[in-house]
Amino acid sequence: MSKEEEVEERVYTINLGKVTLAPDNRRAKRAVNMIRDFAVKHMKSEEVKIDEALNEILWSRGIRNPPRKIRVIISKDGSGVVTVKPYTQKEQIENK
Repeated sequence: MSKEEEVEERVYTINLGKVTLAPDNRRAKRAVNMIRDFAVKHMKSEEVKIDEALNEILWSRGIRNPPRKIRVIISKDGSGVVTVKPYTQKEQIENK
């Protein structure tokens, strides 16, 4: 396999409790930035893409009340692009 085809994938639970320190009309925005910063720190890459489904989960209860924690799959391809997706039980069963 060449370096371009290698994909590194990890499952994380991200604590978003500090989102409540932001003003209530900016909390979902801060949650997105916290997930982005988490991915940069753990995957050592500056180029992070957040999946549309994960974004919908963060914004589902409005800007004022994002989830306190969220389980995600963070994957990094050979070119250094990091993708953050929501974790589902279905993917866990397929990997076994």
